[in-house]
Amino acid sequence: MPESDSNPYLSKSTKLPRKRFYRARAHSNPLSDSHFPVPISPSHFEYFLHYPQIFPSSNSIVSKKIEFADIGCGFGGLLISLSTLFPETLMIGMELRDKVTEYVKERILALRAANPGQYHNVSVVRTNSMKYIPNYFEKGQLTKMFFLFPDPHFKEKNHRRRVISLHLLDDYAYALRVGGIIYTITDVEELGEWMDSCLAGHPMFEALTEGELEADPVVELLNSATEEGQKVERNGGQTFRAVYRRISL
Repeated sequence: MPESDSNPYLSKSTKLPRKRFYRARAHSNPLSDSHFPVPISPSHFEYFLHYPQIFPSSNSIVSKKIEFADIGCGFGGLLISLSTLFPETLMIGMELRDKVTEYVKERILALRAANPGQYHNVSVVRTNSMKYIPNYFEKGQLTKMFFLFPDPHFKEKNHRRRVISLHLLDDYAYALRVGGIIYTITDVEELGEWMDSCLAGHPMFEALTEGELEADPVVELLNSATEEGQKVERNGGQTFRAVYRRISL
């Protein structure tokens, strides 16, 4: 009997995991204590567990490293789109919610099984990116970071929980190589202004020009590839985007 017929967690038509079995709260408190394994340094990250087709064993030489990081990746829509757009680039989603992380894992495994040779460059890890970015990435390792529809934390007392802030941008600037791009988007105007203001006020980032945005194939995915972005489009909502380049001092 096919696995999708015996496993209620998989769709019979698409063979992909069903989201209704992996639903969780829209957001988590990033300042709370959570318990999950974290590498003590980037050199201890286990590539063979995340990309077994590329690194078959724990003894495999890490010939290339992760370059794209989707922070708060949700159900993985952006990662899946990027995986085929940049098939030679390793990328990872970083998600705090355990059920959502498990969904993305199952989604990637199902896509790998259904599409031989594809989606082996993408993975996901449950972690708190507001605390552990330096544990995963070396200085200048990343070329792209994504912050799509993050929790707005409306109350002023909770602004310290926002994933974009001047002090967290220091960590992101450390992980991004010079010329790397940080992408942000939200449907909350005040948060959009906040993120844009933080990036504009940091000495190691400069905004992309309109011409550069139009030439970047990733920009159009910020709305279309994620569940949140698709919901905003269906409801005729507005989005607020800030895309910046890492520069040297």
